Amino acid sequence: MTLPPIYTNTPTNLLPAESVATFPVNTFLENLAIAPSGDIYITNHEIGEIVKLAPDGSLTVYAQLSGKVSGIALISPNQLLVNGWNREGVPFVAIVSNGEVEVLLTLPNAIFLNGITPLTANCYLMADSYRGAIWSFDTTTKTVNLWLEHPLLARSDETSVFPAANGLKRFGQTLYVSNTQQMLLLQIPLDEALNPQEPEVFIQGTNLDDFAFDDHGNLYGATHVYNSVIRIEPNGHTTIVAQAEQGVTGCTAVAFYGTDLYVVNNGGMFLPPATGVEPAQVVRLAARVSGAPLLLED
Repeated sequence: MTLPPIYTNTPTNLLPAESVATFPVNTFLENLAIAPSGDIYITNHEIGEIVKLAPDGSLTVYAQLSGKVSGIALISPNQLLVNGWNREGVPFVAIVSNGEVEVLLTLPNAIFLNGITPLTANCYLMADSYRGAIWSFDTTTKTVNLWLEHPLLARSDETSVFPAANGLKRFGQTLYVSNTQQMLLLQIPLDEALNPQEPEVFIQGTNLDDFAFDDHGNLYGATHVYNSVIRIEPNGHTTIVAQAEQGVTGCTAVAFYGTDLYVVNNGGMFLPPATGVEPAQVVRLAARVSGAPLLLED
């Protein structure tokens, strides 16, 4: 597969990088959530594991789910919201409390649940990468609703294996969503009641998986098959801040803890480099800027 050369002329300003954990070759680290304690919870997609990386660098299997696990978000210091597919291939939503898994719902009308982010303290949004939609989950009522379905969230070619709506984060009164298959970064304005308005294209020709914001509104995104992390400023200016030689080959997701940006990857499983698939890693980038809070005070 030959990729479009979308970052050939993108300026580079690499951040200091350190590998803090390594996993066996063909480990697909998909997403991460970081607790106030500094514990990092990572979804090991293919085998349905949630792995905990402690601040001292120790790794433990925190929870085991039946099937595959994709998205993850912290809903309290000891509670995680996750999604994925069960053994029958049906999408599910589960809460993991102190390592114990409670499957709350199956969503037969969903196809590929992916990134999760809070909209409010009780409402979490989940991308559906193949339906071209976003679902909302209410942590109080334990109910799911279709929040938005739109062509800009969908694949332009339904035979493509690349996900469409993928990562999503709120910043201010806007929800940002990456459409990986269409190589778009979208903005969805929110009204006063936080209902979605018409999606708009913010940037074309960028290949983002998951991403995170710093408190200045700069977006840091994992480019997955482009083996890099990029920073996109509010005016759209893009800079490459990490590359394969820093250990981010096949990077899928990023998250801030303090002024550090943590990156998880799969070592290039989806599109291996010429040297072959590498061990999956968690890499810490010294961003030297604080991350924006995931949950805003409304």
